Amino acid sequence: MINKLTTGRILSIDAFRGITILVMIFVNSVAGVQGIPSWMQHAHADEDRMTFVDVVFPAFLFIVGMSIPFAVNSRLAKGDSFWQLQKHIGWRSLGLLVLGVFMVNAEEVNAAATGMNATLWALLFYVCVILVWNVYTFRQQWISWCFKGTGIAGLLVLGWLYHGGDGSERLSPHWWGILGLIGWAYLYACIIYQLFKGVAAAYMFMIAVCIGYYILCQQPFMHQGEWSWLASQGVNAAHTSIVLSGMVLTLFYFDEDLGLRGSKLFARVTGFLVILLIAAVNLRPRYQISKIHATPSWCLYSAVICVAVFSLLYFLIDVKHLSKWTSFFRPAGSNPLLTYILPDIVYYLMILLRISLPPVLGAGLPGIIWCACFAVAMLFIVKGLNKLRIRLQL
Repeated sequence: MINKLTTGRILSIDAFRGITILVMIFVNSVAGVQGIPSWMQHAHADEDRMTFVDVVFPAFLFIVGMSIPFAVNSRLAKGDSFWQLQKHIGWRSLGLLVLGVFMVNAEEVNAAATGMNATLWALLFYVCVILVWNVYTFRQQWISWCFKGTGIAGLLVLGWLYHGGDGSERLSPHWWGILGLIGWAYLYACIIYQLFKGVAAAYMFMIAVCIGYYILCQQPFMHQGEWSWLASQGVNAAHTSIVLSGMVLTLFYFDEDLGLRGSKLFARVTGFLVILLIAAVNLRPRYQISKIHATPSWCLYSAVICVAVFSLLYFLIDVKHLSKWTSFFRPAGSNPLLTYILPDIVYYLMILLRISLPPVLGAGLPGIIWCACFAVAMLFIVKGLNKLRIRLQL
């Protein structure tokens, strides 16, 4: 064991994850609505600002960081050897990268060159995802592997068939997609977590190292010759700083060896938040806030917001025991990957079945209300799919 953590499900983390997913579905849907206010849209790459929409992705990264200590220590408690743990981390990282690349390329399928309708290709991809990453409960293990094997074979065939753009482009990571970016940050954070043996202060130092590495990668010499491949990891380092921030917060709240309670816990968390805030303020003049460029100020401000939001949830749920309302978010919080891909599945099914929304739902307040209702509906559907034992786990 690396850290002695609180056992059992942490409702405040599940609630944070579920709320983030609900907001993610809403903001992804509302992005296609015309005439919405600027505070409901992503800030442009070169604007020195951020909206609540720009905090959704870093909230996912932050939650990944909060979950890593629990996941790693759980596997160690079950008897995993060092190499078994690395295999699990590697498989999970690879899964996120593969999903990210497929989802990005699904937007540019050339039907004629691929020999398949773009919508059908995307839907078959999601069927394969469910086959590969579903948690099966068959007593005969070989049945589970048959389903997983079919899904893997399907992904290989779809990848081989794929042509995008003008028909000459093959399946490639021209960018990794949201899940792929999470995959890189998860991989680096897991390595750092194991290297520094659960010491919170060391992870705080590594947050600074990740930010420093990003800054180094902005220097002109890093984009020349043999250094260019190192510069390409600057954005991943910035994202990793957010994951590490979530990791630090988990240790403050749930590491029993630290034993932080009451005023000590409040002081430690507040001090951490203030340090992040001071760093964000001081870096902003040189590195403007930008989600697209993953600037240090955006990373640190996002981490500050996540620390504050989770702390509020922890106070309400774990301290005041006001937890009944979290039952609505629990299905999504316990099945995040399925909840993440479900809106895309519904979107492609609507295209395949030629179902379109009335124009009134594509603009202004009616469109915003529709997107909010759609997000809520997705959570109810996931709840039903959970009962059908469709639960994805990387």
